Amino acid sequence: MKLFKFLLIAITGIVFLYSCSNDDDGVLVIDPDPDPEEMPLPFENGLLVTNQGPVATGFGSVSFINAGLTTATNDIFQSVTNDNLGNSVQSMEFVGDLAYIVANGSNRITVVNRFTFEEVARIETGLENPRYFIEANGKGYVSNWGDPSVSTDDYIAVIDLATNAVTGTIPVEEGPDRMLFNRFNIYVINTGGVNINNTVSVIDPEVDLVLSTINVGEAPNSLQLDGDGDLWVLGGGSPVSTGNETMGTLTRINPANNQVINIFIFGMQDHPDYLNIVGNDLYYYLDGSVFKTNTSNFSIPATAELSGLDLFNMFLLNNTTLIGCNAGNSVNNGTLEIYNLQDNTLTTMLNVGIIPGNVYVNP
Repeated sequence: MKLFKFLLIAITGIVFLYSCSNDDDGVLVIDPDPDPEEMPLPFENGLLVTNQGPVATGFGSVSFINAGLTTATNDIFQSVTNDNLGNSVQSMEFVGDLAYIVANGSNRITVVNRFTFEEVARIETGLENPRYFIEANGKGYVSNWGDPSVSTDDYIAVIDLATNAVTGTIPVEEGPDRMLFNRFNIYVINTGGVNINNTVSVIDPEVDLVLSTINVGEAPNSLQLDGDGDLWVLGGGSPVSTGNETMGTLTRINPANNQVINIFIFGMQDHPDYLNIVGNDLYYYLDGSVFKTNTSNFSIPATAELSGLDLFNMFLLNNTTLIGCNAGNSVNNGTLEIYNLQDNTLTTMLNVGIIPGNVYVNP
């Protein structure tokens, strides 16, 4: 499901969510049996889940999942601070012991200790429809959609992490969304809004300028690095509701020269989403099913690993565990569905907040 910026004209704060992700590289592991002699902090050694909250009203939240993936503790920020995170909690990013929690509908970033969820700071100026936050070269970068009805005011906000102040902006194409830093450049997928976009902006964090723009498939929704360092960008294609439906795509890019290596085209009416790569295993979601292939010898798979799902996002914890975010009716609390990829079975279902979106390992 993708909601472009023009929907925000009618409903403030509604956000689409791309594939679940984490800021750490490689296979993700949490310790199910920590040292009993160490005094654990309340929310370490587990998962954190951002929940968007009621559409256009109310507040979003964060849930904590224990290391064994057997229990969920909801509304952890509210319980610690007796306060709220704002409307439409979109995403989170870790920088050291801090978590930066982005609330799209409230134009706010709440900075908390990631292990205790005590509030440290708030960023409430210099943001307009913020989406995702990353850290690169000691600075914060936040994608912003700007005014939903304007296609030329989108930007990346640059944040001084010592003062938590926006110190500059980098203009980009329409609909900047999820970002990735490969230790050299920042890659920003531009999904679009008033118009559907099909580009990736390449930003040099040394000078905070756009170096180049890469053309990819329409409506890019997620991006990942594979085990060889190549960048993969999944495009959902234009939906039928636009009156100009296009097919989904998967673009492989060489970050050494930012040139496209291959573009793989899906079938007509196929609109894939939620790209995940662990090593060279590549997963994506399409029409209620999870598909798996390999980046080393890529081909679009004919059969699904899992079917009959209704996911709003998904996240590969490692190469044996898939976590699906199920928003349900988007009014009541959603669920996390935990699947064993060795036999493709559902092992656990946990109740979390309203519209769970992104999952993060918090070791």
